[in-house]
Amino acid sequence: MTFGSPTDNTCCHQESCDLLPSELSALVSDTAPGRGALRPARSWLHSDAPSLSLNGSWRFRLSPTASAAEDFAADAFDDEGWDSIPVPSHWVLQGDGAYGRPIYTNVQFPFPIDPPYVPDENPTGDYRRHFALPADWSDAERVVLRFDGVESLFRVWVNGVAIGSASGSRLAHEFDVTSAVRPGDNVVAVRVHQWSAASYVEDQDQWWLPGIFRDVTLLARPAGGIEDVWLRTGYDNGRGRIDPEVVADESAFPVTLRVPELGVEQVWATPADVAPVELADVEPWSAEQPRLYEATVSSAAESIALRVGFRTVEIRGDRFLVNGRRVVFHGVNRHETHPERGRVFDEDHAREDLALMKRFNVNAIRTSHYPPHPRLLDLADELGFWVVLECDLETHGFGTVDWVGNPSDDPTWRPALLDRIERTVERDKNHPSIVIWSLGNEAGTGSNLAAMSAWVHARDAERPVHYEGDHAGEYTDVYSRMYSTVPETEQIGTDGSSAPLLNCTPAQGARQRTKPFLLCEYAHAMGNGPGGFDQYEALVHRHPRLHGGFVWEWRDHGILTTTPDGSPFYGYGGDFGEVVHDGNFVMDGMVLSNDVPTPSLYEFKAVVQPVGFTFEADKFAVTNLRHSADTSDLRFRWRVEHDGRLVESGDLDVPVVAAGGSEWVPLPPIVVAPDAETWLTIDAVLASPTAWAPEGHVIATAQLDRTVRRPAVPAARPRSVWRPSDGTLSLGIAEFAGGSLVRLAGRAVSGPRLELFRAPTDNDESGAGTVVGSDDSRAGVSSADLWRGEGLDRLTTRRLSVEGAEDALRTVDKVSAANSALSVMVESVWSLEDGELELRVEIEPSRGWRTVWPRIGVRFELPDGTAPVDGAEWFGLGPLESYADSLHAAYTGRFSSTIRDLSVDYARPQETGHRSQLRQLSLKSGDLETLRIVAVPDTQGRRPGFTLSRHTPQQIARAEHPFELPDSTTSHLIIDAAQHGLGSRACGPDVWPEFALRPEARTIRLRITAPR
Repeated sequence: MTFGSPTDNTCCHQESCDLLPSELSALVSDTAPGRGALRPARSWLHSDAPSLSLNGSWRFRLSPTASAAEDFAADAFDDEGWDSIPVPSHWVLQGDGAYGRPIYTNVQFPFPIDPPYVPDENPTGDYRRHFALPADWSDAERVVLRFDGVESLFRVWVNGVAIGSASGSRLAHEFDVTSAVRPGDNVVAVRVHQWSAASYVEDQDQWWLPGIFRDVTLLARPAGGIEDVWLRTGYDNGRGRIDPEVVADESAFPVTLRVPELGVEQVWATPADVAPVELADVEPWSAEQPRLYEATVSSAAESIALRVGFRTVEIRGDRFLVNGRRVVFHGVNRHETHPERGRVFDEDHAREDLALMKRFNVNAIRTSHYPPHPRLLDLADELGFWVVLECDLETHGFGTVDWVGNPSDDPTWRPALLDRIERTVERDKNHPSIVIWSLGNEAGTGSNLAAMSAWVHARDAERPVHYEGDHAGEYTDVYSRMYSTVPETEQIGTDGSSAPLLNCTPAQGARQRTKPFLLCEYAHAMGNGPGGFDQYEALVHRHPRLHGGFVWEWRDHGILTTTPDGSPFYGYGGDFGEVVHDGNFVMDGMVLSNDVPTPSLYEFKAVVQPVGFTFEADKFAVTNLRHSADTSDLRFRWRVEHDGRLVESGDLDVPVVAAGGSEWVPLPPIVVAPDAETWLTIDAVLASPTAWAPEGHVIATAQLDRTVRRPAVPAARPRSVWRPSDGTLSLGIAEFAGGSLVRLAGRAVSGPRLELFRAPTDNDESGAGTVVGSDDSRAGVSSADLWRGEGLDRLTTRRLSVEGAEDALRTVDKVSAANSALSVMVESVWSLEDGELELRVEIEPSRGWRTVWPRIGVRFELPDGTAPVDGAEWFGLGPLESYADSLHAAYTGRFSSTIRDLSVDYARPQETGHRSQLRQLSLKSGDLETLRIVAVPDTQGRRPGFTLSRHTPQQIARAEHPFELPDSTTSHLIIDAAQHGLGSRACGPDVWPEFALRPEARTIRLRITAPR
């Protein structure tokens, strides 16, 4: 091979010279996917051919526009005065703001909608680094420079020679630099423009983060090497098939395929000899049993290592099948995001991220909305996930202008969009985990998407094509929707239904019902929520056409930053001075930015658990809901608790249950307590450690209530004679002044005060989504706006009466808000019953309330004094927060927590910490008990819940970030007769009517004692 000579570093290409403004504008507005020595797309392969990582420290200069001088590309340019920046990285996350700041938008473009043009104010990063070409590369036939991810448009020079340009931020690009490199020292220069024509088709719901953010690698391509390999596989009842495609010059042959574990050593002497290999006995690959076989494809000059998984993907009627069995996706949408690195890949963090998914029963990933780092797919193959691999395409902002000029239907953009899908498929085609190709997301519809689909079908006949925006099903193989309501989803799944489908004629709707259906996004996991996982899951089991879906989304995208005084917090849209932004809509994951799972992830795990339990008399059924794995990897544990205290435990003898099967098992002997609640809990746990969880990790849980019916707590003694009172007295441990509580068990306490408000959740604050909950709900108006309009956040009290009787005190209050004629009557009766202090609160709304209420509860204030209330122990549902439509992860038991850990640190403070179905509550100060409360069920058997916090709902509602919460000297205890559900209205359906809290009369009854 002849490398470029030292004289080749002169400016010999027009592109390497300074461009005129018109030429520069044409460059950044060029819709072509690439120019120059850009090579065709191919697989990301593990090759033993020499390579040199160019990751590390690069010289860096940022210019405010794209028109900075290009002299930096010259070989002899002096960059000593430049800064240094790590590659890979995003320049806006380096230098503490010295190079600009991140921008978050969901739909909006952060520049004028003027395709394909972008503003002259276009931050442009220039990169330079030296590298030494290894001496043993002299035998290389070609030298290739590979970029795995650069946002957005970039141009490349080597030793002053213009090599080419490319766009497609999350796609791989390789340039032939053979004629430009030389022995010894070399210089590579890269110019990256933050904005370009490509930005119009990369309008994903995420941060705009420019820079070289994935690996840069120099590859020595040997003479007689293997350019590309694709080992397609098939599986049928124990038999396997490898259908190979080898791209190599004839001089590379003979080429040998080896699969040592299967005894395969197939030699192909010429390209014409390459043919399928049939195997008589193989184990299949699935997301539950990700069986991989090590394989190599070798020539004399190069060996490619691959991992082969045998599976057959097919659509049969309206069923999506892998290896002949229906797949149910219990999936998440996954962005690549990290609070400090952005989209820069870290394999250890990614592996733990996927292991966390497995531990929470996630079995599928949609790579929203672009191909991830290629190593992530290696991990998905290894750990086991069904993957919907999505192309780097979204044009959502064109919806603002009614899709006028949308690239999806403009022939000018077709080469760019075809290039994107080709690079997506070619790079990742060898992965068994990928079972569906997706054209992109929220890009409207049009002929270019149809052309992309046609290309995929021609290239890969096995894996189906997905794109949610093809509502009428013109060019896709599966019917996909976002955030359809439960009734609509049921109609989609019901045979014979003629209910209209979104944007479909009756004939188109009939056609869509012949396809497998999946929810590519549902259950928007923003802040506290979502509710209603179980309703969607139930439909999947009733209607086989429904194949599950993907929660939006896996994790919050918070970026770690600091307040002016240096306090760290996770920033969202608007925290970095953006001109336009979409606020905290980027904080919508089931995992917080700091890797902490939220209660919604526990709820998801419980709802989709792959083992079901059905109790009947003295036996129970174990049902295996898995795709292909039996239960031989599990063991079953049981325990019996009396009022949440363990009395017995052991292991159950459960026969192995095949996938889709069910077995009946006798219940263990249960000692029932005559004077306590008796609960049996059964856990299915891992029998041995796996790559993603230790032995004993809980996969599924069920509880059975075996409590003997006991007499209800007697009603409070009726007092027939009430007399006016000044309300200053003592009742047991309670002291009152003017009818108001002032002390309990020797400590200052005030209350109960009616509380109808909660700090609105992100779902409460949204006026979008589908309205189903409130009698007064209307499109565009959030529940939180209705609550504030009714004054629920600013209630005032007028005392109507204070009366006394023997060992009792009664107050009647009228509670209402300024500028409102609506009111609530609150009767509070304190009494001594059998020597214990009892409080009964009767709450009755006036006529005329139309909106749902966030809660019906009473609040107590507990000032710190000498012993602040800083924790709780309770018997009820736990251990995490729970709400009416999010209860499956909560189980009955006895739990304890600090007051801090009772709440979740959502990125925007909101309602958090409610524990449902309370029986007993002990308030703690350190290790000391300060008060004990027993919650008595109402006449319908309903139990209250509780929240214990250092802030009131009103204080929490006023804060946009956790650091804005004021310092507190008081703990606040709220006992709720009921709370409104959570729903998914931030981007989906409102709270289902069954879980919506309408204004109604409720009773709260508590027994309060001093610590013993």
